[in-house]
Amino acid sequence: MIGNLKPLEIVLIIAVILLLFGAKKLPDMARSLGKSARILKSEAKAMKKDDAEPATPTTETVADTAPPATPARTIQAAPGDVTSSRSVSEAKPTTQS
Repeated sequence: MIGNLKPLEIVLIIAVILLLFGAKKLPDMARSLGKSARILKSEAKAMKKDDAEPATPTTETVADTAPPATPARTIQAAPGDVTSSRSVSEAKPTTQS
């Protein structure tokens, strides 16, 4: 159905979207959608990487079960964007628009 759209219909759809959201909101919406897609992609890769690591058998005793010290994972919105990175275990701040 989407492949059957004519150029005039596409222009009308774009015009309706511009009227509904306004020209100022569209770049912000596209930017936030791109950030969300990057975060989703990086988290999916991290999950695949975690699943792909084979479990190595160990011969630990009961008294020797201290958890290893691993650095906290962080979620980063965009490469080089350190202002929006946060720890995974950290609670997400709530904001109201």
